[in-house]
Amino acid sequence: MFKLPSFTTVPEAVPPISCCSRRQQTHRQPHFQIVKFSLQINKGRFATTAVPNTAGSFGTPTHDGDTITTKPTLKNQFKKPLTLSEEITQLCESKSLSEVLRTFQEYLDNAFYHSSEKSEALGVLLQACGKHKDIETGRKVHEMVISLTQLRDDVILGTRLITMYSMCGYPSDSRSVFHQLRSKNLYQWNVLMSGYTRNELWCDVICLFIELMTSTQDMPDNFTFPCVIKACGGVLDVGLGEAIHGMALKMGLVSDVFVSNALISMYGKFGLVEEAMKVFEHMPERNLVSWNSIISGFSVNGYIEQSFDLFRNIFTGDEVLTPDMTTMVIMLPLCAAKEEAELGTIVHGLSVKLGLANELTVNNSLVDMYCKVGYFVDAQIMFEKNESKNVVSWNSIIGGYSGKGDVGRTFQLMRRMQSTCEYVKANEVTLLNVLPVCLKESEQLIVKELHGYSLRNELECHKLLTNAFIAAYAKCGLVRYAELVFYGVANKTASSWNALISGYAQNADPSKALTLFSEMVDSGLLPDWFTIGSLLFACSCLKLLHCGTLIHGFVLRNGLETDMSTRVSLVSFYMNCGKPELAQRLFDRIDNKNVVSWNVMIAGYLQNELPDKALSLFRDMVSCRFQPEEISLTSVLGACSTLSAVRLGKEVHCFALKTNLIEDSFVHCSIIDMYAKSGFIGMSKCVFDHIPLKYIASWTAMITGYAVHGLGMEAIKLFQEMQKSGFKPASLTYISILMACNHAGLIEEGRHYVREMQILHGLKPELEHYACVIDMLARAGQFDNALNLMAEMPMQPDTQIWCSLLNSCIVHAQLSLGKKCVKKLLELAPKRAEIYVLVSNFYARYGDWDSVRQLRQKMKELGLQKEIGCSRIEIGGKSYNFAVGNMLSKP
Repeated sequence: MFKLPSFTTVPEAVPPISCCSRRQQTHRQPHFQIVKFSLQINKGRFATTAVPNTAGSFGTPTHDGDTITTKPTLKNQFKKPLTLSEEITQLCESKSLSEVLRTFQEYLDNAFYHSSEKSEALGVLLQACGKHKDIETGRKVHEMVISLTQLRDDVILGTRLITMYSMCGYPSDSRSVFHQLRSKNLYQWNVLMSGYTRNELWCDVICLFIELMTSTQDMPDNFTFPCVIKACGGVLDVGLGEAIHGMALKMGLVSDVFVSNALISMYGKFGLVEEAMKVFEHMPERNLVSWNSIISGFSVNGYIEQSFDLFRNIFTGDEVLTPDMTTMVIMLPLCAAKEEAELGTIVHGLSVKLGLANELTVNNSLVDMYCKVGYFVDAQIMFEKNESKNVVSWNSIIGGYSGKGDVGRTFQLMRRMQSTCEYVKANEVTLLNVLPVCLKESEQLIVKELHGYSLRNELECHKLLTNAFIAAYAKCGLVRYAELVFYGVANKTASSWNALISGYAQNADPSKALTLFSEMVDSGLLPDWFTIGSLLFACSCLKLLHCGTLIHGFVLRNGLETDMSTRVSLVSFYMNCGKPELAQRLFDRIDNKNVVSWNVMIAGYLQNELPDKALSLFRDMVSCRFQPEEISLTSVLGACSTLSAVRLGKEVHCFALKTNLIEDSFVHCSIIDMYAKSGFIGMSKCVFDHIPLKYIASWTAMITGYAVHGLGMEAIKLFQEMQKSGFKPASLTYISILMACNHAGLIEEGRHYVREMQILHGLKPELEHYACVIDMLARAGQFDNALNLMAEMPMQPDTQIWCSLLNSCIVHAQLSLGKKCVKKLLELAPKRAEIYVLVSNFYARYGDWDSVRQLRQKMKELGLQKEIGCSRIEIGGKSYNFAVGNMLSKP
C-alpha cells in the first residue's frame, strides 16, 4: 500500500467576531479545510485541491478510485480511548459478571496497565458483584486481588471487598477481610458496621461499636451513630438506645439529620412517640426521611389521626416537601386500617400526579388498601395494570379475596399465579392467605395440594405455616395428617400444640384435645390464653363442668384472668354448660367490656331459653353506648321470635336498615324468621323480596317460614323458583322443604324431594331429614312405612324421632306401638322433663291414671317438677310474663 506522508495544517488566527464585522466574517474562508489528495501516478507528484468545509471538523481518509478523500467525523474528532474502569463499567451493563471477569483477565494478560487502573477497575467489578449478589464472581475477584502483589494491601479494594461480601449476605467474610487490613480508619469501621446492619446482625453492630470505642483512637461520626441506634432498636434495648442518644448529644452529632432520623425511628419502634416527637421538633433541619420516620412511628403505635395530621403538615407547614414512595407506602395502610376509602383515593390521586402509582411497592399498597376498604373492583384494576407483578402483588389481591371469603376468586387467582404465562413462586404468605378459605369449604384435596407444594419448595420449616397446616388438616377432618405434620416438627412450640389441640377441640374429638393438653404440660410447656380458649371450648362441647372449673382454677392461679379473650371463653363455657348465673357473675366482674363479651352473654341467655334476660341485657348494652353488630342483632331477633315481641323486632329491623346490616345473610334471615314465627308471614315475604343480594340461606329462611305456617304449596313454588334462579339446594334447604311437606300433609311431594336430594344433588340424608320423613309418615298413619324407614337408617333414631312417633300414636290411638315408644324414650332421656310430660299425656289419653301418678312421683324425685304455666304479653315494646292467679294491682 502506498503510504502517505503526514501533513500538519496550522490554522490562521481568527479575530473575535463582533456585530459590525459579521458581514465580513461570512466571506471568510472556513478555519479548517478538508484536503482532497489526488494521486497522479504518471506525473509522479501529488496534486492538492482545497475543498471548503464547515469549520471545526477533522477528516478521515477514504478511498475513491484513484483518489483518497478525507470524510468529516465529529465522533472521531473528540473520541478519546476509554480507561480500563470505563470499559469494565460498560461490560458490566451488557454481559454477565463471569464473562466480564474473563475479559478483564485477558486485558491484564495482553496489555500493561498501571496498578491504579487495575485497582479502579476491580473496584467497579466488586461493586457490580455486590449489586447483583454474585458471590461466586466476587470470590474470584477477591482471589485475583490477593494474587496481584501490588494490590494485596490496597485499602480502597479492601473496603470494596467488605461491602461486596455484606451486600451478598456473607458478613463473616466481610469481617475476615476487615481483620486482614493492615491499617484501618473510621471509614472501614463504618463500612463493616453498615454491613452488619444490612444483615440485621444487631448484636455484632453493638460489639463492633464497643470495640471501636475501646481499641482505637477514632471517634464515631454521623455515619457510625445511625447504625448503632438502629441496632438498639433491633435488640429492643431502650436503655442502650437512650445511652447512645446521650453520647451523640454530648458529641454534638444529634443535630445531624441522619442521626436524628435514626433516633426517631428507634423511639417509634419502642412505642415512645413523645420522645420521637421531641427529637423531631428539635431538629434544625428536616428532610423527607424525617417526616416519613415520624409518621411511621405514630402509625405503628396506633396514633392514626396524628399520622394523618403529620401527613397534611408536609404540604401546609414551613417545610413544603414532595412525598416519595415511602410516604405513600406508609399512608396507604393507614387508610386501610381506618377504612378511610376517600382519603385512600386522595393518596392514590396524589401518587398518580407525582408519577409514583406505577412503582411496584406503591401499586401493591394500593391493591392492599382497596381490598381492605372493600373496593375490590378498584383493587383488581390496579392489580391488572401492574406489568411487573411480584409475589407481594399476588399476595395482596389473594389475601383480599380470602379475607372477603370469596372462595372461587381466591382459588382462581392462586391457579393463575401458578400458571405458566404468569408464573410467580408462591411463598409462605401466599399459603397462609389461601388456607383459611380451604377451612371454610373443607377443601381437603386443596389442603393436601398446598402442603405438597410447601414440601417441594422447602417452606414447611416456617413455623406459622406448619401450624396452619396442622390446624387445616384437623378442621377438615384429616386428623391423621394433622398428627403426621405435628409429630414431624422437631422443636414443638406452644403454637404447634395449640394448633393441634384447637383442631381436635373444634372439629374432630374434644376429648382428644384434653389428652393432648396433658401431653403438652408433660413436655414442659405451659398453656397460654389460646390453649385455655381451646380447652374451655372442648369442655363446653362435652359438657364437662367439673373439668372446666379446674381450668378456671388454673387461670386464676396463673394470673391469666386479666386476658379479655380468656374471660370471654369462661363466660361462654358456663353458658354452654347451663350455668348462666355463674356466667353473669363473671361478666359483671369484667371492667372493660367489649362487644364480644356482650354478644356471648346475649346469645348464651337465648341458648339457655331465657329470652327475657337476653332482651334485658341487649337494652343494657345499648344504654352503655355499645354499637350492636351482626351477632348481636341475630341473637336479639331470635329472642323476639321466641317471645313474639314484634314491636321490638321491628325496631331491630329498622336499625339494621339504617346501619346497612340488613345485607348480612344472618341478619336478614333472622328478620324473616322473626316475622314468620310471630305470625306475620307477609312481612317475611316483603323482607325477602327487598333483599338486594339473596343467598341460599335467604331462600331457606323463607321456605322455613312457609313451612311454619303450613303453606306447603307456597314453599314448593319458592323452592322451584330458587332452583330456576341458579341456586343449588343445600342440605338445610331440604330439611325446610320436607318440613313444609310434612305440615301440609304432602306425602308424595316429600318422598319426591328425598329421592331428588340423593339422586340429583348427591346429598346424603342426615338425621334431621329422616326425622321429617318419619314424622310425615306417622302423621299420615303410615306407621309400617315409618318403622321400616327407621330400621333402614344408617344411624340410631334420637329422642326427637321417638317423640314425633309417640305424638302420632296418641293421635291415631296406636297403644302397643306407643308403649314401645315410651320405653325407648325413658331409656334415652331418663332425666328430661319434657319426655315425662309427653309420656304422661300418652297414659292420660287411655285413662291410665296410675301410670300418670307414678310418672309425676318420679319427676318429683328427680327434681323435674313442671313450672307453673305462664303466658307472655307485649305492652309498650316490653314483654311481660304472667301465670294463673296473677292480678294487676291498681294504684
